This record gives sequence, C-alpha cells and structure tokens, in this order.
Amino acid sequence: MSAKPSTRIPGTLPSVFTYSDAMAAGLSARRLYRYRDEGHLEQLGRGLFRRADAAPADHNLIEIALRVPEGTLCLMTALARHGLTDVIPARIDIAIPRGGRIPTLQSPADVHVFARDTFALGREMIRIGDGLTLGLYSAKRSLVDVIRLRHREGSEVAWEALRRWLRRKDARPATLIAMARSFHGAERAVRQALEVIL
Repeated sequence: MSAKPSTRIPGTLPSVFTYSDAMAAGLSARRLYRYRDEGHLEQLGRGLFRRADAAPADHNLIEIALRVPEGTLCLMTALARHGLTDVIPARIDIAIPRGGRIPTLQSPADVHVFARDTFALGREMIRIGDGLTLGLYSAKRSLVDVIRLRHREGSEVAWEALRRWLRRKDARPATLIAMARSFHGAERAVRQALEVIL
C-alpha cells in the first residue's frame, strides 16, 4: 500500500517517535495503530514508529540509535562501513560500554560489551537520517578490535582488513600500534599481524 499523507498526525511529532511521544501529543492508541494499519506510519519496533512519508533511511540503524544511545558500530559492521572487507554482515555489530543495559532490539544485531575505559577511543558519530546519529569506530580502532578479537571473526578476516588498510595512502602502521597500546595485549597482536602482512 502506498504511503498516504500524514496530515492527521500531530505536527509536534518528529519523523520518528515512541508510543509515549504519541500519547503525549494527544494521539490515542487506537488512532495510532489505525494510522499504522492505513500506511501513514511504519512500526520500527515495539513502541517505535516512523512517518511513512519520511525520507528513506535504514530502519535498523534508526532503532539502534534510539534504543542504544551509546551504541557504536564495531567489528565486521565497522570494517564493512570503512571498506575493509567484502563480507556483508548478516547482523549488525554494536558495542556498548561494560555496565550498560543490553537492549532488546527487533533489528538483527549482536551486542558486544567493551571495556568502559577504552570505549570512546576511536569513536566517531555518523548521521543515519531523521536527524539521528550513531557511533562508529574509526578504521584504526576497528582493525585493532578485529585483530585482538580475531578468535571471533577469524584471522583471515583480520589479515585481509589489515592488507586493505595498508594499501591506503594515509595508512601508517605506527598509528595502529599507538592505538593498540590502549588495549591489554593488543600491541603484541597488532605487531605480529603487521609482521605477517608486511
């Protein structure tokens, strides 16, 4: 069914909103679900809605951004975003800091718990649509993570990602080693990986 104009949806509601937001804006539950059933709204997850006439965006990333404020794309998902692998992850890898609440998500995601004291290292923000942003680890941080956690993804994935990174004009192994020093045991692993590749 094609999207119909959403003129009856309160203008105070943003393009993505929660059930609570809708109630606060004076929209009854009955009307909210009727608008969804008529195609005015899309339901992104439990209690999470989006106007059907909003600009195209990745619904999974929108749900993650709203449900996991500190969430950061990591491991294979981050490598794919940085063009360091041809593997298209079936699930989205999200890092949260240790001690954070592990969310319930409708989106296909794997939540990884990372140490709080190094969580922000190499963390950047990307725009994902609807005025929302989501964390993404830098290419260097992603490489360090995939090398130090290569038992999860496999050594071949780590070596191939490192090969691709080293082909870039701005790639400097010393900066990768410097990043690795912040993680227990990672400097040695990164040095060994560089020896294998170089």
